[in-house]
Amino acid sequence: MEFKQRTLVAIADMICGNYKAEESFFVYRSSSHLTRFFQDCDTEFVHDGSTRNHWVADTLWQILAEPHTNAQTPPATFSRVIQALMDPADVLNEGSDRPSALALLNSALAREGFEAFYGEDGQCYLRHIATKTIVSAATDPHRPFSASELKRRVHLLAYLDTASEDELIEEVLLPLFRQLGFHRITAAGHKDKALEYGKDVWMKFTLPTQHVLYFGLQAKKGKLDSSGVTKSGNANVAEIHNQVTMMLGHEIFDSEIGKRVLVDHAFIVAGGEITKAARNWLGNKLDASKRSQILFMDREDILNLFVVTNLPLPQE
Repeated sequence: MEFKQRTLVAIADMICGNYKAEESFFVYRSSSHLTRFFQDCDTEFVHDGSTRNHWVADTLWQILAEPHTNAQTPPATFSRVIQALMDPADVLNEGSDRPSALALLNSALAREGFEAFYGEDGQCYLRHIATKTIVSAATDPHRPFSASELKRRVHLLAYLDTASEDELIEEVLLPLFRQLGFHRITAAGHKDKALEYGKDVWMKFTLPTQHVLYFGLQAKKGKLDSSGVTKSGNANVAEIHNQVTMMLGHEIFDSEIGKRVLVDHAFIVAGGEITKAARNWLGNKLDASKRSQILFMDREDILNLFVVTNLPLPQE
């Protein structure tokens, strides 16, 4: 990812704090403090004694050259730099929400199609203006959660307990997969019963090599089990097996390229638990060639991914 040089220099000046103290909205950082700043961002950059803003601009250029998912998602390290720069504890000559500092930062980021904003947790995040994709500095769904994240997780859990299958798809899964980098997401919907070969959703994912993979998604509201008689609200894996088999064997029409294409992979998503017995049953039913095409997501996966990507909670 490449930012314009003037953008890098502008952000570098903010990190350095190259303004008169009484006029600045950013703290002044000497050579040692610049090294400490980038150490706090989980990097190993050490200031070499050269001109500070030139060195920081070059460091930012190296950070933006790190591997990243797509053009709408800068490297996670850059997101950590922005969070460190906009730390509310570093407020200077303004209120704790740092409106003047935020305005200066956004005047630079806007040239690259991004904007910064403060989330409910008081941390600063980046958002791609055109796609509204939020860039998270830490998207590992298995990391420890903060107190505010745990609270959001509880609220989402309560929503999933009462949400219908349509609400699970429209309010939770579609925003989540958009945030994760999938595009051309098309939901068939349940209201008109117009599901084609059991697909609730189909979508595309573009690899860094520009190759495109197609995904189908089958969602069930409750628990997915393998018992002969399922409880009310649960789904039997045998039903899912039939739908997934049809999904992988039939084409979908991609209007962007004007062609019919096959689904490469299928997501099975449950708003409840997918039991181990259900996973094993499905694995035994699928032959070796199709087994790698099936991906599972249950309630725990949904909760963790939704929280770490910092998506707004659905409205109850």
